[in-house]
Amino acid sequence: MTARDEPQAPAITTRGLGLRVGGAEILCDVDLVVPAGHCLGVIGPNGAGKSTLLNLLSGILRPSAGTIEFAGDDVTALGAVARARLGVGRTFQTSSLFGTLSVLENARLAAEARRGGSRRFWHRPGPKDEATRVASDALAAVGLESLARRPAGALSHGDKRKLELAILIASDARTLLLDEPMAGVNTEDVGPLTDLIAGLSREGRTVVLIEHHMSVVVGLAETIAVLDSGRLLAHGTPDEVIANDEVQRAYLGQPL
Repeated sequence: MTARDEPQAPAITTRGLGLRVGGAEILCDVDLVVPAGHCLGVIGPNGAGKSTLLNLLSGILRPSAGTIEFAGDDVTALGAVARARLGVGRTFQTSSLFGTLSVLENARLAAEARRGGSRRFWHRPGPKDEATRVASDALAAVGLESLARRPAGALSHGDKRKLELAILIASDARTLLLDEPMAGVNTEDVGPLTDLIAGLSREGRTVVLIEHHMSVVVGLAETIAVLDSGRLLAHGTPDEVIANDEVQRAYLGQPL
């Protein structure tokens, strides 16, 4: 039995989720259920609240209304570090790597942090070090093993995105919050990155994906949530969302 054949309990549940900053309502009354091993695409016009939703799910921001549950446990009051320990991984629109460290060292730091760190955290590890092994396996999973010794800052943009995914793998994240993983990526790298994310989802990881490439979203997501002005405009299968008249209007008539 594969991960996809097993009964799917919700990995993420939000109820009445909202964020108000001063007098501005950034996100309002968002109800979502994301089954374990499921890929949810989040789309919407600029300023719709997409990144805010990921910041709330990851614990970077605290909601002013509503609740967040992971696997049935209320995590609303937990911060980003505590949620990372629960297996939540987050990427951002711009790469957040240690550019002067090697590709392997970036992944190894994630593996070591997941294990609780050690007194040798910043020391050069040996080749049989457990965190090094985990990091090497993660790099192999994304096809970066041949670039392990290269400084992360010297990677192409597409390879930086692959390294970010390797870091999530090395940290043993089971819930992946991906904010525009194709942003700035060359056209030839979009397909391989899409396949890589699809593979992580097939392994049973839960993915919440913000992406402006609709072909990527439709190819990866089992369901799509559409945000507009901080509110959930639509939520359904890709076919249902694409055919939704309100969604078309939110995109000013542009084809999805």
